[in-house]
Amino acid sequence: MSAAPHTAGQLIRFSALAVPLAAAGLPLGVYLPAIYARDYGLSLTVIGVIFLIGRLWDALADPVMGSLSDATRSRFGRRKPWIAAGGVVFAISAAFLFFPPFGVTPLSLGIVLFFLYLGWTAVQIPFQAWSGEVSGDYHERTRIATYHQVVAACALLLTLVLPTIADQLRPGDGRLQLSLMGGLVLLTIGPALLLSLTALDEPPLPARPPSKPDLRLVVRAITGEPLLLRVLASDFAVTLAQNIRAALIVFFVTFYMGRPEWAGGLFLFQFVFGIFAGPIWLRIGRRYGKHRTAVAGELLQVAINFALLLVTPETFPLLLALTLAQGLAQGSGNLMLRAIVADVADKHRLDSGEDRTGLYYSVFSLAGKTATAVAVGIALPLVSWLGFDPKSANGPDALGGLLLVFAAGPAIAHTLSAALIARFPLDEATHAEIRRRLDSAPPDYAFAE
Repeated sequence: MSAAPHTAGQLIRFSALAVPLAAAGLPLGVYLPAIYARDYGLSLTVIGVIFLIGRLWDALADPVMGSLSDATRSRFGRRKPWIAAGGVVFAISAAFLFFPPFGVTPLSLGIVLFFLYLGWTAVQIPFQAWSGEVSGDYHERTRIATYHQVVAACALLLTLVLPTIADQLRPGDGRLQLSLMGGLVLLTIGPALLLSLTALDEPPLPARPPSKPDLRLVVRAITGEPLLLRVLASDFAVTLAQNIRAALIVFFVTFYMGRPEWAGGLFLFQFVFGIFAGPIWLRIGRRYGKHRTAVAGELLQVAINFALLLVTPETFPLLLALTLAQGLAQGSGNLMLRAIVADVADKHRLDSGEDRTGLYYSVFSLAGKTATAVAVGIALPLVSWLGFDPKSANGPDALGGLLLVFAAGPAIAHTLSAALIARFPLDEATHAEIRRRLDSAPPDYAFAE
C-alpha cells in the first residue's frame, strides 16, 4: 500500500461518487416527504412510517455490507464489485423515486425506498472502506477524506440551488423540483461510477482467507476496540450537534429573527463557505495531527454556537457573521474522525490479524445516521415543551426557548465530542509504528485468484 501522495486529479475522480449520493441525500431528508404529501396525495403519517422503516433498513444493512465487502475475494477486488452492482440498483431505484411512472402508492414508495437504500449501502460502505485503504499514510488519508468532503459539499450546494430555480420558473411546483433534483442524480451516477472505479487501484486482496461472517465475532470486533468506540461516540456527538441546528434553523430564522425570506438562504450561505472548510482543516491537521485538529474544530464550534445566544432580531449581521464562521468550521470533526477510522482499523489488524476496515466504516456510518434521527427526536419535542409552536403566535419565553435549544444544544454536543476525542492515543507516531510492523510482517496481502 503506497504512501506516495495521489494527484489532485486522481482524488477528484475518486471522489466523484460523492456527487450523486449527496444529491440524493438532501432531497430524501428535506424535500421528498413534503412533495409526496402535497403533489402525490400521500398522508404525512404514512410517509413518516415508510421513511422510518426505510431508515431502519438502511441502518441494519450497513454492518452487514461492511462485513460482506471485507470477506469478498474476486479478481476485481473486494470493494469494486459491490460498488458497481450497488450503483446500478441505486440508479434504477432513483429513477422510480424521482420520476414515478405510475403515480405513488404507499406500497410502491416502500419498495422503491427498500431498493434505493440497498443500492446506496452497497455503494457507500465499500467506497468508504476503500477510501481508507488506498493509502497507509497518516496524513494522506486525511487528504483523501478532504477531497471527498469538498466534492460532496459542492454537490449539496448545487442541489440546494435547484429547488430555488424551480420556484423561479414555476412557484410551488413540487414535481418540477423533484425532476430537477432527480435529474442531477441520474445524470451524475453513471459518470461518477466510471470515474471513481477507474481512478485508483484497490490494494491487493488478503492472501489469507477471511473469517466467515459471524455475529458474535462482529460484535466483539466492535465492542472490543475501545478506540473505535471513542471515535464513534465523538462522531455521534458531532452529527447530533449539526442536525439539531439543521432541524431548527428554519424555525429560528423565520420566527425568532423574523426573516422568513432568509430561511433557505442562510442554509445556502453556510454551505457556500463550507466548501472552503476542508482544505483549511487539512492544513491544520497536517501540522497538529487528526485528533488535536478535531478537538480544535469542535471547540471552535462550541464558541460559535454559544455566541448565537447573543443574536437578536436586530443583529442580523451578527447572525450572518456567525453563519460564515459556522461554514468555515463545518465538518472539521467529521473529516478528522472519518480519517481516524482507517488508522484504528490498522491497529485492529495488527492486534487480531483480521482486516475489518469495511465493518468499521459501516458502524461509523451507522453512528452518524443514528445521531441524525436522535437530533430530530430531541430538538423538536424540546422546543415544543418550552412553548414554541410554529402554527401559532409565540411569546418572548417561547422564542427564548427556541434560541436556547438552537444555540446551546449544539454547543453542548460539540463539547462532548471534543472531550471524547481529546488525548486520543493513536497519533501520527503511534500509527507510523503500527504501519511499520504491518509492512514488515510476513506478507498477508498478496493477490489471489
